[in-house]
Amino acid sequence: MTPATIESWLSLALWTAGIGHFVVLAASFQIPRRLGWKEDLAKLTNFNRKLMWTYGGFIVRVIAAFGALTLSLHQELMNGDRAALFVTGFIGVFWLARIIVDFVYFGQGDWPRGPGMVVGHLLLTSLFICLTSTYFGVIAWHWYVNQGGLS
Repeated sequence: MTPATIESWLSLALWTAGIGHFVVLAASFQIPRRLGWKEDLAKLTNFNRKLMWTYGGFIVRVIAAFGALTLSLHQELMNGDRAALFVTGFIGVFWLARIIVDFVYFGQGDWPRGPGMVVGHLLLTSLFICLTSTYFGVIAWHWYVNQGGLS
């Protein structure tokens, strides 16, 4: 694999990652209905119910921003601009933390049952791993290039 080929693959991976954030959002809009939030959140106090919806709304906006930033700053991310790499690192850490929470905090018994839920969980976790790998891959690529790995 040549450096140009690696760069081309990373560029494609970034475009795909940007779109991937909107795939995550499409899945997340199904969560309230599929997980029975109407019934479960009704058991909470008004304040706690509003707090949960607020947290959810903020996460949705953050994920949308990650997708928009990735798509609109694609060239800056590929160029390795310092600020763009900090954004790249932050997005990578966000998704890595999501994976760690999934494997460490949530028990297997916590997840809803049924083949659709199992497949959905597997697909989303795979997407989170791809997102994490893409963003850290961009950082690793720039570190490698800047260390003279291609000279």
